[in-house]
Amino acid sequence: MIKEDNPILPYLALTVVCIAWGTTYLALRIGVLEFPPFLFSAIRQITAGILLVGGLLAFGKVKLPDKPELMIQAIGGFFMITLGNGLVGWAEVYVPSGLAAIICSIVPIWVILINLVVAKDEKPTFPIVIGLLIGLSGIILIFSDNLGGFAVPGYAWGIAFIIIANLGWAAGSIWMKRKNQTTNPFLNAGLQMFFGGILLLPFSLAFDNLKTIQWSNNVIYSLVYLILVGSIAAYASYSYAIKKLPITIVTLYAYINPIVAVLLGWLVLEETLNLKVGVAIGITLIGIYMVNRGYQFRNLWKAKLSTSPD
Repeated sequence: MIKEDNPILPYLALTVVCIAWGTTYLALRIGVLEFPPFLFSAIRQITAGILLVGGLLAFGKVKLPDKPELMIQAIGGFFMITLGNGLVGWAEVYVPSGLAAIICSIVPIWVILINLVVAKDEKPTFPIVIGLLIGLSGIILIFSDNLGGFAVPGYAWGIAFIIIANLGWAAGSIWMKRKNQTTNPFLNAGLQMFFGGILLLPFSLAFDNLKTIQWSNNVIYSLVYLILVGSIAAYASYSYAIKKLPITIVTLYAYINPIVAVLLGWLVLEETLNLKVGVAIGITLIGIYMVNRGYQFRNLWKAKLSTSPD
């Protein structure tokens, strides 16, 4: 039996995030092409939040937190779900799913920039920064093949909204990392999804064309997949990983998601996987390896300093 404090568990949770969220961009695009995007994301997140919180309250021996803690979760839900997820859903009406995943890979860069101001204990070292930049260069190499899309109406707005969503997600991740040291990460995830979904409803009323609602098989299947895999399994795993691991390590999922998305397109949709994409994936993996090693060396150095005599 695996103990809750087993150091392997956070990395297993992060693996779930890396793989699952690499597939959800495609499912999200399938859904929002046939259903109002903000309402689609709201239904997804509210349902997932109710299922996860309800299950924990019924079987997990947990109880709802007090009002200050609920406010913390609502703020996290606004940044990560309402902005981070909702704006990406709207953008995927105009931006291909693989490209959306590629743009979302800038999340670790936002995390570093925000951490330079607010989190002294997580400031990156030089090797970590170099690794992140190498990984980002691999993503840019993939992105360079998609510049022609700016001629499509709504495409530029979609790109801009995804960048804003990335900033919201990074800010929300840091907020939750700083506020959720002693609370249940799975209950937190359910509350964030619920509050974030509720806060998407005003966006839907303001911007969605509700006359286009249609419950096709594509919408239902993608919604079910996103609720169970993208929200309950992956978001809960993300909430757990972010509590246990350095935030810059956790946000490396954003570099792996585009690789999963590209490989999924190649396997399922027979999209092209050429030498340029292969080289870009290799560069990205090198960057991820450097970041991981940078954190290992930093932690070893801190441990050495803490045990050395004054």
